[in-house]
Amino acid sequence: MSSRRSFLKASSMASASLALSAAGFSAASYRRIMGANDRIRVGVVGFSERFKSTLGPCFMQHARALNCELVAVSDLWKLRREEGQAWLQQQTGQPVGAFANNEALYDARVADAVIISTADFQHALHAIEAVKAGCDAYVEKPFAETMADNRAALKAIKESQRIVQIGSQRRSGPNYHAANRFIADGRFGPITMVELVWNVNQPGRWRRPALVAQCQERDTDWKRYLLNRPYEAWDARKYLEYRLFWPYSSGMPGQWMCHQIDTVHWFTGLQHPRSVVANGGIYAWKDGRQNWDTMTAVFDYGPANDASQGFQVVFSSRMHNSTGGMSEIYYSNGGELNMLTNKVSPKGGMRSEEAAAMGLTANLLPEADLNAQAPVAATAANMGADPLTSLHMRNWMECLRSRQTPNAPVEAGYYHSIASIMTNAAVRTGQKVTFDAQRQEVLAGGKVFHW
Repeated sequence: MSSRRSFLKASSMASASLALSAAGFSAASYRRIMGANDRIRVGVVGFSERFKSTLGPCFMQHARALNCELVAVSDLWKLRREEGQAWLQQQTGQPVGAFANNEALYDARVADAVIISTADFQHALHAIEAVKAGCDAYVEKPFAETMADNRAALKAIKESQRIVQIGSQRRSGPNYHAANRFIADGRFGPITMVELVWNVNQPGRWRRPALVAQCQERDTDWKRYLLNRPYEAWDARKYLEYRLFWPYSSGMPGQWMCHQIDTVHWFTGLQHPRSVVANGGIYAWKDGRQNWDTMTAVFDYGPANDASQGFQVVFSSRMHNSTGGMSEIYYSNGGELNMLTNKVSPKGGMRSEEAAAMGLTANLLPEADLNAQAPVAATAANMGADPLTSLHMRNWMECLRSRQTPNAPVEAGYYHSIASIMTNAAVRTGQKVTFDAQRQEVLAGGKVFHW
């Protein structure tokens, strides 16, 4: 970090002066920020609702302790760019640059790192831009929505050796670390099934009608927004309500499932499913969306070369009835590990009467409280309403200084993206989907899945 900062200080101030002036910096404020003692300067790529409600506040909880500062925002839409600049300046009490696109942000050389919270399909491509510009990055999930983007981003990040944290915040949760140890130590026994549920009843989820009415093509850059997606005419809904439309988002798999399936990869060491099938549809919210409002995906996990070993994972989600809420339950022959209650219990385990009938021994897990076994959080600071994201953000900020690998490195994003892309392929084709590990390609009906 110090050598890069020395280079930045030595760079010509004149070459960046026009861009900085347009972005809201004076020469004096720029010199003060650049000369700050060991301060890590962080830019915001995409002033999203996720950033304003969660990522930004979580960053600010730890900014002073870790000597980090938000210094700039890049957003294609004029309205959000101006809102972002005002919000950041109010939070930091410092001048903050506002840039019309990422190229301008990186050309100005005002940031050591960036927080990326743009549209789902853009995350991997924006991560590539960041590391090629010499910046570390916190990248929201889903990491990628196509295997081409997934492979390109993994390669660029690994070659860059930048510090990249994927926004899979469960990986910073003390209870999840306790669960991982419980399974890794062999105390749970072989996993036989995992049930993942994510149910809401929110007709407005991912809808932004008031914002859509304000958004005009002249105030943004539609072609730059599309990146490598096929060109189509301007559509404010696909710009702001992108989670409802493919190929801008896979919807439920990329938004929700990738959080939960990531724990399967983490707890088992497996990198991807062997196969996926899916079914569902748009049953309730017939508002022009393309992505389903109800779905179930069934996964087969296990060693690729041993079909006799493995387990099933079921992900189900609906957006029109919240019964069941959100849950993650791991099952073994001896009981369950429930991440909703953070309890291990013998519930459903093999009792003596069932075992005796087959000449077997009873198998019942002991009662265990994962919270009691969880490691102490790294800080006593108030974690607010989203403690997992706060811990996750802090872990990234600490790794910016230590240069250690963060809790959710790029591989975590790469693997959850494989599962998500496989699920989306099953949704789009109606076929059983597999993964070609040698080619690193998703196959639907034996053919490579292309969007």
